[in-house]
Amino acid sequence: MSKGLLGKKLGMAGIFSPDGKYIPVTVIQAGPCVITQIKTIVNDGYNALQLGFGEKKKSRISKPIQGHLKKSGEGRFEVLREFSIDDPSKYALGNTISLELFEVGELVDVSGTSKGRGFSGVIKRHGFHGGAKTHGSHSHRIPGSIGCSAWPAKVVKGKKMPGHYGSEKNTVKNLEIIDIRAEENLVLIKGAIPGFKSGLIEIRKKVTL
Repeated sequence: MSKGLLGKKLGMAGIFSPDGKYIPVTVIQAGPCVITQIKTIVNDGYNALQLGFGEKKKSRISKPIQGHLKKSGEGRFEVLREFSIDDPSKYALGNTISLELFEVGELVDVSGTSKGRGFSGVIKRHGFHGGAKTHGSHSHRIPGSIGCSAWPAKVVKGKKMPGHYGSEKNTVKNLEIIDIRAEENLVLIKGAIPGFKSGLIEIRKKVTL
């Protein structure tokens, strides 16, 4: 069984449970994904499925990728990602993976690219409180002292500083699937997930140790 699926974030909504409790959910269009490559331990050193999701103009796909995708059909996919599997013999090129992979109430790990915030200061980026706003203070949003004295006379690595914030891959673990609407390829997951609307989402089976 494939351990994951690709999708697109549509936005957030809210539904009511049978006992009247309000549940905030994120709506994701998950799949259908097409198997574009099957990797095995014998040939590649590990078992995995390469899945294609979304559509893309043929003119925007390089000739090598077009040749690669022809092996599984005539699909023109926007995204290709790999998901681990246990037994590759159960799959064939061109097969479709859909939401039948998951069940309502199941816990999943969801990955997405967080919203890009550009160059940000320490208050927005790291949550600094800022300096005093009265008594003649001129230090309101600056980071303050960052260096050392005579020794080691340098800024230590990892110091929290202004810089690029966001646009990073983040994973939120153990999110509950509230509802699955297979006929519309929609899955409703409890809570918020990283990313902007229409952003790529990876939904994976919960990792159990």
